[in-house]
Amino acid sequence: MPDDSRRSFLKKAATGLAVAAAYPSSRVLGANDRIRVGMIGPGARGQELLNQVLKLPSAQLVAVADIYSRRRDEAKHMAPGIDTLDDHRRLLDRKDIDGVLVASPLHIHARHFLDTLEAGKDLYSEKTMTWSIAEADQCLAAAKKSDRVVQIGLQYESSGHLADARKWIKDGIVGKITQVEAWMSRNTPHGKGQWVRQVPPDCTAENVDWKSFLNGRPDRPFDGFKFINWRLFWEFSGGNITENMIHQIAWIMSALDLPAPSAAFMSGGVFSEKDGREVPDTIVVTLEFPTDTVVTWQSTFSNSHYGLGERVLGSDGTLEHVAGASNMVRDAGDDVIRYYPEKANRPGGAALTGQTPDQNHMANWLECMRSRKTPNASVEIGYQSAIAAHMSNISYRQKRRVTFEEAKSAPPQ
Repeated sequence: MPDDSRRSFLKKAATGLAVAAAYPSSRVLGANDRIRVGMIGPGARGQELLNQVLKLPSAQLVAVADIYSRRRDEAKHMAPGIDTLDDHRRLLDRKDIDGVLVASPLHIHARHFLDTLEAGKDLYSEKTMTWSIAEADQCLAAAKKSDRVVQIGLQYESSGHLADARKWIKDGIVGKITQVEAWMSRNTPHGKGQWVRQVPPDCTAENVDWKSFLNGRPDRPFDGFKFINWRLFWEFSGGNITENMIHQIAWIMSALDLPAPSAAFMSGGVFSEKDGREVPDTIVVTLEFPTDTVVTWQSTFSNSHYGLGERVLGSDGTLEHVAGASNMVRDAGDDVIRYYPEKANRPGGAALTGQTPDQNHMANWLECMRSRKTPNASVEIGYQSAIAAHMSNISYRQKRRVTFEEAKSAPPQ
């Protein structure tokens, strides 16, 4: 993040909470009250979240804010009775909103995260929690000092297979875990790179608040391609690490109760399609944890045969979670977790198949807004997984292994 924006965020972290303390808190929700929700950033992912909210009878969508007129119109078409706004601050000023969904591009998450808490609203923030480690520190501090409910959009934290994995590990049938393997595979037709989207004809400087999108980055003429395809560029995105690895790393860290990594190394490059993207499409990550555990994650955009999955390798057993599709946030078809005993240490052990059903991640947030309990994807796992993701990208960009201490002191890139 540029220096001026970083100073602004630091000022918010130091003084903004006083504003939050003085701001009227959201109303106390009764058992039969519908929870009134607003959204910042109803783009492609945001509209998926809107559909989830609209299906829940306990929620009422009130308003959305977006800097692009097309997104406001699309949201209005989905929910004709809502208000649409061109500035997220106008949405946060409203007294008829209990909670806010943030689904803006990654490099704006921290601003919207902090502004939402300052406005006294409960928050659902899409993953990854922030674009940088410094922003993650600021958002974690603000959340801890706030009494607001914060859910991060790490949907695997509400999965049944995570509950099964935790139980089996707690029961001791997995034994000492020293290694975890994870992978995620996708493919596209030749010449069509992953994530590349057509720029709509109405994506113009007249219909987009370009300055708000840049969020303190150096000014330049409007660029519709970068606006629509921000995931391809480092100044707005963390690439496949913050789009996809984050889900699986959070799942692994939760299942094993891991702290932040002690070191990270990432290799790879832009190998699948030479289409001008900056972020790599072929990746191998190694994360070292102070618990004598090594986690690896590999990914390619050139082959989807193996889908996605994780193998937790213990001295007494193996956990294998596999899914036949590579989408982290929708139904993944053949999605199952199994336990296999290690005959060397559990000769009489039996294989097991997970049976715990998934929870609705969005409904979990709404329920916690009512109960004031901690949601499944807490700000702490959002923070820890963000640190792991950013350490990986820092390693890749510096072309070396980086420690936790080195990553924390590294300037945003």
